Amino acid sequence: MITRADVEDAARRTAGLTRLTPVLQADTEAFGEVWFKCEFMQHTGTFKARGALNRILASKERGELDPAIGVVVASGGNAGLANAYAAVQLGVPATVFVPAAAPALKVRKLEAIGATVIQGGAEYAEAYQAAVEHARRTGAVYCHAYDQPEIAAGAGTVGAELLEQIAGVDTVLVAVGGGGLMAGVAAAVEGHARVVGVEPRNAPTLQAALAANEPVDVAVSGVAADSLGARRIGDIGFSVAVRTGVESVLVSDDEIVTARSLLWNDYRLVVEHGAAAAYAALTSGAYVPVPGERVAVILCGANTDPATL
Repeated sequence: MITRADVEDAARRTAGLTRLTPVLQADTEAFGEVWFKCEFMQHTGTFKARGALNRILASKERGELDPAIGVVVASGGNAGLANAYAAVQLGVPATVFVPAAAPALKVRKLEAIGATVIQGGAEYAEAYQAAVEHARRTGAVYCHAYDQPEIAAGAGTVGAELLEQIAGVDTVLVAVGGGGLMAGVAAAVEGHARVVGVEPRNAPTLQAALAANEPVDVAVSGVAADSLGARRIGDIGFSVAVRTGVESVLVSDDEIVTARSLLWNDYRLVVEHGAAAAYAALTSGAYVPVPGERVAVILCGANTDPATL
């Protein structure tokens, strides 16, 4: 469980190390007043650098971080990039376990940053088990891709920024995979704005958990599986969603692809499919704002191949 206070601690801890990403007002009247939070412009191309820096710094403060051993993470790409970047900035090594299906673009970036990359297994869950064993064996600080308080609280600094940048925002649309970003944002804006989680129909981790009243495994596939490919929502994501009343809406692969193309064609914004899922809630009609509602869409990642636009 995390709260606004945890997000504020993360903001203080990571001050000067993360980018204040801009907001852009959409120029369409079709959905009312809509703003894009351009978090794809963050270091390494996703919001995850925020949580990675917060996790590593907090571990260092508690004396848990051995600078000779560093950190380890399991990731389909984005969390690995973020933790590798954060480790380099803080002067410690990073080992990243990735599934065999991880995009080649992300693997090349990991290696370019300086991480030790170990690739294998069909799904994130297999990379996760290997990373946990590595942490147990070596003493490396384990950085979860989404389900650790410091990871989620760091991600939540996106929401804290948003409240300062857009006066009177009513609703925040955020893509959900493992739920770290959703949890952090929901904690940051609690009492100020509502959060709607947007999920691919092929990976409905939050909706399945809300229906079952606990996190449950779901089958994962589709165009956004490289970034929204967690098999189940994290405990932190689920608990914060229940506490703050986060809703879930589903979008199809075709709707995600269409939203991604619209972001490029209308605004020249290049985002990955997982990030486009949040906008797809509006363009598909899965979420329909009421008149006068101020909606913020978090565009959370840009690690994609522009040739596929």
